[in-house]
Amino acid sequence: MHPIRLEPNLPRSFYRGSNAIAAFRGMAASAAEVGSPEDWIASTTTQWGKGPSGLSVLPDGRLLRDAVVADPIAWLGPEHIERHGREPQLLVKLLDAGQRLPVHVHPDRPFAADHLSSPYGKTEAWLIVDAGSDAYVHLGFARDVEAGELAGWCAAQETETMLAATNRISVAPGDSVLVPAGLPHSIGPGILLVELQEPTDFSIFLEWKGFALDGPTEGHLGLGYEVALQCVNRAATGTQRLDLLRSNRDTNAFPGEADPFFRAERLRPDPSITLDPGYSVLVVLDGNGELRGGEIPQPMPIRRGDTILVPYAAGAVEVAGVGLSAIRARPPA
Repeated sequence: MHPIRLEPNLPRSFYRGSNAIAAFRGMAASAAEVGSPEDWIASTTTQWGKGPSGLSVLPDGRLLRDAVVADPIAWLGPEHIERHGREPQLLVKLLDAGQRLPVHVHPDRPFAADHLSSPYGKTEAWLIVDAGSDAYVHLGFARDVEAGELAGWCAAQETETMLAATNRISVAPGDSVLVPAGLPHSIGPGILLVELQEPTDFSIFLEWKGFALDGPTEGHLGLGYEVALQCVNRAATGTQRLDLLRSNRDTNAFPGEADPFFRAERLRPDPSITLDPGYSVLVVLDGNGELRGGEIPQPMPIRRGDTILVPYAAGAVEVAGVGLSAIRARPPA
């Protein structure tokens, strides 16, 4: 087995893109992509209520999910299987926010186990690839919010009041942000980012007015808002906590709090670096180079916008290129 270059996997969504994914990948812009603003990379996860939409297809026509089930050791490695089972436990996306996303929240693992029959919640993290000078995100509430207050905002769709109660944070290319499950958030317009997350599509929408969403019907994962809002972290997220969520550790893009869910390594070979064997997804952020070594029969050219799936059985892969930068997304530590 050897690294696999993946084609875009663009399921339809409720918000608009801006063709930033096409520009990043070096493809022609498409009107269809405006309605498909996410590229689900190496996905073994389906869209909520819309399966099989979301699943990645390999170049040989197989679903990645089926290929991993058929040969889990080759894809994931024995150590991963011993620690985490026979699933990759990782979903990587490119996300093109052509408009501000609605304020929403994702359940954590205990809530998902109790109410959604899932061992996974949806902690996620962002690496900003492109953004304007005034780019921003909303992350957590700036003050404690009472349960009845939050329920009232949702029911009446008091968007401005809700946004005013959140932390608005400026972001720029290269920034990273960890978003723990339960924390309300929104991504501002004009941002292209790489997202790592737990392998689910669980979202509870606190805001839906002006989006192609029927909040009362679709916004609560079938639980009803009385139950769904119990997963929201309503406590104030202070400056010190925000700083921790935005910290990184040298080559590690995210703080150690992310490690039980996923890992992301910043790669700047200059001229080369050898990756230890392991299931991973490479997203080339800038420059040109090649992959070689391991089980690769001949050097594999790579460039900005490429998304490469690396199976465990590919062995120790060398990434080479002067001026090349990439992110290596991996399953939990």
